[in-house]
Amino acid sequence: MVEFKTLKTEEIQFGNNNFIEVARKEAVAEEGSNEFVAISRGYYAPDGSKRFKKSFAVPLAPEVVDFICTKVKEMAGEDLAQAEPVEENS
Repeated sequence: MVEFKTLKTEEIQFGNNNFIEVARKEAVAEEGSNEFVAISRGYYAPDGSKRFKKSFAVPLAPEVVDFICTKVKEMAGEDLAQAEPVEENS
């Protein structure tokens, strides 16, 4: 059986009630463990709890991480890539 541990999370809210969460996670099994980054999209339920709608895992291979970061910035366009960052709520 695989157990998932969340090591660190960061999130940003957008729209009326939505968020994107980037989390470093670890999958632990009898055969060993594997760390990865999970990018998830979700919303807040009326009771304030998080509800996740979609998620995908990114392996920690440097070439994969670099590829994703580069292509997201390229496809978002220079205007978005150079916009000033939004302050996070603490």
